[in-house]
Amino acid sequence: MTNFWWVRHGPTHKKTMIGWTDAPADLSNTDQIARLNDHLPKDAVIVSSDLIRCVDTANALSEGRERLSHNAGIRELHFGDWEDTHFNDIPKGQQEYLRTFWENPGDHSTPNGESWNQLSNRVNTEVANLADTYKGRDIIVVAHYGVILTQIQVAGSMTAQAATSFQIDNLSVTKLDHLGDDTWRIAGVNHKP
Repeated sequence: MTNFWWVRHGPTHKKTMIGWTDAPADLSNTDQIARLNDHLPKDAVIVSSDLIRCVDTANALSEGRERLSHNAGIRELHFGDWEDTHFNDIPKGQQEYLRTFWENPGDHSTPNGESWNQLSNRVNTEVANLADTYKGRDIIVVAHYGVILTQIQVAGSMTAQAATSFQIDNLSVTKLDHLGDDTWRIAGVNHKP
């Protein structure tokens, strides 16, 4: 069994869609970081998205753990023209499309960005590589809201719409166990140590 410990990065306090926007995380709550660190397995490898909010969160958790190179394949959904834009600031002509994009995730992509299915395929490839390379190990992956939801979708054999109903808080842990082949178990979602 290979255990994936998905950690959502520290909060950015931004109120915009910041998929590939490289906003830093607020890691000032050292007590929360310490509790999270104590909760995670000590002998795990740890990898993060290459965006600074994940890199810094992973670095705060990496002492004593094998730190892998940052991985651009586990970046958040790319919002394209909507990057770093508040929902209320989307141009009027795109408001209906914005609703469709969020309410019916799948092949709808953001303007000059990517779709849920593209995100999911990208992340699934990286997870398969990690599961193969570190088979039987604990793997801590510091990633993003959408990335974690794609893996809940896979582990729970559910639709994207069902997966997006889950709450994933900053500095929470979602544990997904890879039992082999295409078999997964959801061991916990959005746990806050």
